[in-house]
Amino acid sequence: MKSQSPESGHPAEKPLLAAAAPSLSPLGAAFILLKSALGAGLLNFPWAFHRAGGVLPALLVELVSLVFLISGLVILGYAAACSGQGTYQGVVRGLCGPAVGKLCEACFIANLLMISVAFLRVTGDQLEKLCDSLLPGALLATQPWYADQRFTLPLLSALVILPLSAPREIAFQKYTSILGTLAACYLALVITAQYYLRPQGLVREPPPSLGPSSWTSVFSVFPTICFGFQCHEAAVSVYCSMRGQSLARWALVSVLSLLGCCLIYSLTGVYGFLTFGSQVSADVLMSYPGTDAAVVVARVLFAVSVVTVYPIVLFLGRSVMQDFWTRSWRGNWGPRALADPSGPWVRVPLTVLWVTVTLAMALALPDLSKVIGIIGGLSSFFIFIFPGLCLICAMDVEPVGPRAK
Repeated sequence: MKSQSPESGHPAEKPLLAAAAPSLSPLGAAFILLKSALGAGLLNFPWAFHRAGGVLPALLVELVSLVFLISGLVILGYAAACSGQGTYQGVVRGLCGPAVGKLCEACFIANLLMISVAFLRVTGDQLEKLCDSLLPGALLATQPWYADQRFTLPLLSALVILPLSAPREIAFQKYTSILGTLAACYLALVITAQYYLRPQGLVREPPPSLGPSSWTSVFSVFPTICFGFQCHEAAVSVYCSMRGQSLARWALVSVLSLLGCCLIYSLTGVYGFLTFGSQVSADVLMSYPGTDAAVVVARVLFAVSVVTVYPIVLFLGRSVMQDFWTRSWRGNWGPRALADPSGPWVRVPLTVLWVTVTLAMALALPDLSKVIGIIGGLSSFFIFIFPGLCLICAMDVEPVGPRAK
């Protein structure tokens, strides 16, 4: 790759070639990053606090991890400005070479596919529990057909998820991201309020014993943190869609979004753990009575929260397939409308294919524990390994000057 000319200015302050007309405000960018991180991992944090051995060890690991998480986002913004690419995999391929780029694409699409399956499965479980609370005493064998997630989940995918996933640009997601963020905030507030109000029917455990059983138990919470805070896959696309691209503004967006995410995760983890102690479920909502009105509303809103983050994940996975389509397209066959992968003739079928495959996997898989393990392992590549490689290669291409320092 050729170096930038001196007249081009600092790399983090020039517009990207991949973003012809950025239309996303910094506030909208912060909401999209925040909502990208606020997914199914929110329900696991109280259980992760229990595994870490208490509130203090878990918060300490979370705060230390936050430094590296924010650094990774800033590095990705700088690498995107140096490479001029508009996608995560494009940045890695442009800076680190085609071999690393292919590895990134394979890990990228596998990770996003598993995340989409997990989101749909969690949404289906929440819908099923919601039907159980609305139909108390009904046995599974006698439940009406419309209460089965094999009907409700495909219906939700067709009527809500598919239309939200069809738009061409990620900037559209800023509206649904605000709604999803408010839903996640409500869940954190309900868990906090339940600890102090002690509603009838809620069985609280005695105060949990503090202190980890071993140092390995403290660091066992790290994969959950990576799964919960992973928004790095969307970082490059969000940066390229942001108006007034600069490294300082992007760093501010990264700090604000992850600090807000940290606050919501910490409230949920601390008060969920203090309420149930060692008896907390991996899905904290499962520990609450199904008839509690506030918990029922929280279950509905959490399903809304997950549904609004699914289109962001699909957009990122679709971008990998669109890049592959562009590289493999040959103009001597097929209509000209298929030459543009962002056009409706290519974009919509890819969207339908992604939703159909992930829906089938979500309905077929009986247990998501192994899927969550795969997600936690792959997310470390996109949070730590690939950003580090991009930084090393970007400094070779365009050395960091006094202004960047």
